[in-house]
Amino acid sequence: MFRHPFLLAGVAVFVALTLTACGDEDDALQRPAGPAAAATLAGVQAPGTGSPVAEGVSLDRGMAELTTVEVVEILTPSVVQILTESVASVLFNQPSLGAGVGTGVVLDDRGNILTNNHVIAGAARITVSLFNGDTFVARVIGADVPSDIAVIRISAEGLQPAKLGTSSGLRVGEEVLAIGHALGLRGGPTVSKGVVSALGRSIDISTQNTIVDLVQSDATVNPGNSGGPLVNTRAEVIGINTAIIQGSGIGFAINIDDAMLVATRILQDGYVHRGFLGIVPVNVTPGLAKQLGVTIAEGVLVSRVISGFEAMVGELGPEDVIVQMGGQYILNNGDLFRFLIDHPPGETVDVVYYRGETKMTTRLTLQELPRQ
Repeated sequence: MFRHPFLLAGVAVFVALTLTACGDEDDALQRPAGPAAAATLAGVQAPGTGSPVAEGVSLDRGMAELTTVEVVEILTPSVVQILTESVASVLFNQPSLGAGVGTGVVLDDRGNILTNNHVIAGAARITVSLFNGDTFVARVIGADVPSDIAVIRISAEGLQPAKLGTSSGLRVGEEVLAIGHALGLRGGPTVSKGVVSALGRSIDISTQNTIVDLVQSDATVNPGNSGGPLVNTRAEVIGINTAIIQGSGIGFAINIDDAMLVATRILQDGYVHRGFLGIVPVNVTPGLAKQLGVTIAEGVLVSRVISGFEAMVGELGPEDVIVQMGGQYILNNGDLFRFLIDHPPGETVDVVYYRGETKMTTRLTLQELPRQ
């Protein structure tokens, strides 16, 4: 199997680029921007109903692109530094114990900030620093492990929400900038520039969780960039930086469409109640289809069935290609991700899939996502 080491806010992990999942999360996964202590989000206070979410702003592609300096000037007030402290550091008043650093994006003027789950996971105290140096203690509104998205909130006035773009129209080769508090360096966020290197990437972060439909870029990101924005030349956020392949110059960002789908659910309910299918999915590509000897051009391949869930998936097995669920086309991992968010555990759905050249159907009951 061909694997690449990568970092989530600072610790070595592996991205499985074949159909085999990477090793055990406890052994491989490193969290660059959060304390090591584990914690659950049970009991996290949910926001009140009607919490506003920053409106997506998609400027006309015919509009003149901004210079790098202009993009940075527009976005910097909307980018915050996140400092996390572990239980040990809080109890013994020693910030160096289990401290981590990450980045966040201001969503609205109510103080909601978008970041990565792994940035704030396990934190006993979260401190947010604005571009002007003002600092605030933040509280967690909610977090979602499968997508690595979290929303935290501070009580501050005069916040400048970031402009949100859309990732659905991204093109390989498009110029992008990464803005974030790389390595926790003082003096404001670090800016790097590159291009969209690829779209629709997936990385395995545990034996049960694959983050899908990622934007790959060569804009330099480092530990501390996690949770920060990947932006286009119109100063729109099109992704949330989340991982890098160590020593390669390649980074991955959660596409903003999926990130905001999750964030909106968190702001509404404090969590994301999604169905679970019990498989590791892989996008079908022309090369993969040829290797498998199928003519299906688009769909989601069952790379493997997660151990312990064989009974749940019933007739589905490795190398089957899912093309529909609940009457909706499932053309890629992104479609599957969004379908499961919209369909809660306990719902029974019809699944259309191909085994070789044979079209088949089955009915499955979605389950609760296992605790990780």
